[in-house]
Amino acid sequence: PMGWDAFGLPAENAAIQRGVHPAKWTYQNIDQMRQQLQSLGISFDWDKEVTTCSPDYYKWTQWIFLQFLNAGLAYQKESAVNWDPVDQTVLANEQVDNEGRSWRSGAKVERKLLKQWFLKITDYAEALLSDLDSLPGWSDRVKLMQQNWIGKSTGAYLEFPILGDDGQAGDSKIGVFTTRPDTAYGVTYVVLAPEHPLTLQVTTPDRRQAVEAFIDEVSQQSEMDRTAEDKPKRGIPTGGTAINPFTGEDIPILIADYVLYEYGTGAVMGVPAHDSRDFKFARENNLPIKVVIVPDDADNADMELSEAYTDPGVMVNSGRFDGNASERGKQAIIDYAEEEGFGKARIQYRLRDWLISRQRYWGAPIPVVHCPNCGAVPVPEDQLPVELPETVEFSGKGLSPLAQLEDWVNVPCPTCGTPAKRETDTMDTFIDSSWYFLR
Repeated sequence: PMGWDAFGLPAENAAIQRGVHPAKWTYQNIDQMRQQLQSLGISFDWDKEVTTCSPDYYKWTQWIFLQFLNAGLAYQKESAVNWDPVDQTVLANEQVDNEGRSWRSGAKVERKLLKQWFLKITDYAEALLSDLDSLPGWSDRVKLMQQNWIGKSTGAYLEFPILGDDGQAGDSKIGVFTTRPDTAYGVTYVVLAPEHPLTLQVTTPDRRQAVEAFIDEVSQQSEMDRTAEDKPKRGIPTGGTAINPFTGEDIPILIADYVLYEYGTGAVMGVPAHDSRDFKFARENNLPIKVVIVPDDADNADMELSEAYTDPGVMVNSGRFDGNASERGKQAIIDYAEEEGFGKARIQYRLRDWLISRQRYWGAPIPVVHCPNCGAVPVPEDQLPVELPETVEFSGKGLSPLAQLEDWVNVPCPTCGTPAKRETDTMDTFIDSSWYFLR
């Protein structure tokens, strides 16, 4: 069989640049390539030819999306995304180069908060990981890459109460995930991602201008820029204060560029004595460094550190847990946190849910109607495909072309009949090519 992966940004960009409709541009290219292949005498079964931008193909792309939606595996949420300011659309991490530029337009990629559609592939993280062993013919190198991509970590989820203006702990808490619960007594600060919803909530009035300027600056950086090991880790205090629930001590809340909202909880606990990155960050920001793990043969519990001590050892300065081997202490700390109600055991994965929505025209429309009464309502299967309207203007700037077509956007809710609006994002082209084998 022969298939044409025919949706996507290049065809739409060609339409903008040449004044040609992307459908016309795409089908002209398909015709030319088909003639070339046939003139070469290459044997394909042309009766099984598929074209992903054809309504008879993307009808089923939409149908598959509805199965995910009905199963609770497709959902919408606000997320920090890679934004291409030239192509005016979201980019996958794989579409951003090592210098933080879009590999399509060459523009410096920005970070932006947008409401997006996701597929919940994290529900399958453990199965993806365990089944690597059952893949015949896969090299160990590729399996290791997959294992690292899934990124399983075992540890604890801990909550740090936030102090209110009255100096009392309120209901708001900062949740963190850690693989080193044995160092919990050594937490001397917490760090939020700049885009974390709690950031402005904990920021004091005297720090607001500086914090907002820092957030704006970080939004211009790519994820790669922010997390690269060879880049300095920058952060500033918010003026807010949390409580280390293990010690009862007040600890400052900072924001930093190396903490990403979409990774883990979007917050980290700072244990500078026992984490190399935290040690360097604490030194640069004059934050306290408290030793809570020492080597088995250490003379005292208050040793001076020239660098973080990251090996196993004996717990010190840790209250009732003093003298425990740090590896055994991990579970003891988790048990204590569970008893006291500020933590629990957790397994976490580096794998994130698949962001599938794009703010462009040339893709399969997401078959959802947004109703003020019913919320996000799936288009009934007997109304598929939701076809792309042919009459559309391309500017390459601002809103998706679909969002500007009022006659197409405004429809009654399929459930209650109330005036509602179609979803104007389209699906990532990788959705189209993920089910060739089923077709």
